[in-house]
Amino acid sequence: MKFKKIVALSSALIVASMSLVGCSNKTNNEQSDNKKIKVGMVADVGGINDESFNQSAWEGLQQAEKELGIEAKVIESRQASEYLGNIETLADQGMDLIIGVGFTMVEDIKTQAANYPDISFAIVDETYEEIPSNVTPIVFRANEAAYLTGLIAGKMTKTNEVGFIGGMDNPVVNQFEYGYKAGVVAANDKANVKAQYAGTFGDAAKGKSIANQMYANNIDTILSAAGGTGIGAIESAKEQNKYAIGVDRDQSDLAPENILTSALKKVNVGVYETVKAFIEGEEIGGKERVYGLKEDGVGIPESTKNLVPQDIIDYVNEMAEKVKNGEIKVPATKDEYEAMNK
Repeated sequence: MKFKKIVALSSALIVASMSLVGCSNKTNNEQSDNKKIKVGMVADVGGINDESFNQSAWEGLQQAEKELGIEAKVIESRQASEYLGNIETLADQGMDLIIGVGFTMVEDIKTQAANYPDISFAIVDETYEEIPSNVTPIVFRANEAAYLTGLIAGKMTKTNEVGFIGGMDNPVVNQFEYGYKAGVVAANDKANVKAQYAGTFGDAAKGKSIANQMYANNIDTILSAAGGTGIGAIESAKEQNKYAIGVDRDQSDLAPENILTSALKKVNVGVYETVKAFIEGEEIGGKERVYGLKEDGVGIPESTKNLVPQDIIDYVNEMAEKVKNGEIKVPATKDEYEAMNK
């Protein structure tokens, strides 16, 4: 009888210990399942308060942190030479996904993607001929958004002289220039477009100086695709009481009486959706994620109605549908623009 009690007690202890082991494993699994995914972002020299490209990207990552439960971190770069080191810093801090903001980071992302093959990377606004398997390019048909703003500029100009200020002369900014020009010409064949590049995205004083010269030469509307440099052009529009067109995000709050519209490049949408696809386990590396009018990744803001008459907005919406349906192909390069106007 005593022996039976000992056996029963031993059996109970074994079952209890097995139960505890089971509980321990379950807890570890839950901790593993609940581990927050870490997403890091390296902003370019414009910084996350540039009222433009970087700020939109950071807003998308903040939205992902709030709605998707990730842990987000951003490093702002003071100069381009810091990009490589900033990406490495995030990699060493255990990020699961690292996003580089801007085409100027394209080679640094590629380099670090090779150095850290177990980490996923994304590059905003640039791609590769051969996309690395752990890199996701997030690219936009900015020419389509610029085309819509060009339609508005062509209809709204009083002098038939409009301007374009670019940050740096490269294919990404060229999309804005030639899409804008195509829109202006489509809406008003009497209008002329003067384009000038500042050579920088971070010099508001230079942007203001260029805009001052343009406005003094009878130009009454300027689209600036120039990051922080474009902020200076908007300041000039306020002082000269002329029209300006914002870029990347709705910039109407910077000059409500002067900004006709903005060429939206919804970087926030591209960043958010890329992070969402990543945490849901989608195989995103090695291929582009492309955002145009059809994907609602570019466009113009609701604030356009504040200064632009409804009949012009209706006209722009009609043309936007034609772009979405493929009836209108918007040029993104000088060659495409010149071929369209032969």
